[in-house]
Amino acid sequence: MVHKTAALVVALMLAQLSSARETFKAECVGVSDGDTLTVLRGKRQIRIRLEGIDCPELRQSFGTRAKQCTSSLVFGKEVTVKAKYLDRNGRTVSRVVVNGKDTSVALVQAGLAWHYRRYSSDPLLLKAEEQARRVKRGLWSDPRPIPPWEWRRANQRH
Repeated sequence: MVHKTAALVVALMLAQLSSARETFKAECVGVSDGDTLTVLRGKRQIRIRLEGIDCPELRQSFGTRAKQCTSSLVFGKEVTVKAKYLDRNGRTVSRVVVNGKDTSVALVQAGLAWHYRRYSSDPLLLKAEEQARRVKRGLWSDPRPIPPWEWRRANQRH
C-alpha cells in the first residue's frame, strides 16, 4: 500500500511538472488576490502565481485594488497561460495573457504591483515600474509604499 501511495504522489508531481513549462488556454474561474488566480483547464483547476510581480497583500494598502484589477482583466475569460515552473506552494508560476495583454505588465503599469526583481529581470516589467513610479500611479502615490515581501516578513505569525 505504501508503494502505491508513493507511486501516486510521484505521478501527480510529474503531471504537475509536465504542465509547468508549457503554454495552454484555460478559463479563469477564480482570483484569490492580485497575483494569484485559478484557471480551469479541461476539468482540472490549476492555481497560478503571476510571474515577475508581487502585488500588495489584501490587508495592505492597494491590495484590494490589485485583486479587483486582476479580476477585471481575467475573471471569466479565456486566458493563455505561459507556464514557467512550480513554486514551493504548488502554484504554477506563469505569465497570463488575455486579449493580447500581459496581466503582469498591466498590473505593474497600473501601479498595483512591484516588479519582483528577486525572481525576474524582465525589461518590460522594469520599464513599467519605472514609469508608474515616475507618475506616482497607484501604490506609488504613497511616499513610502511597503513592498509585500517586507510586509509579509513583518506580519508573520510566530
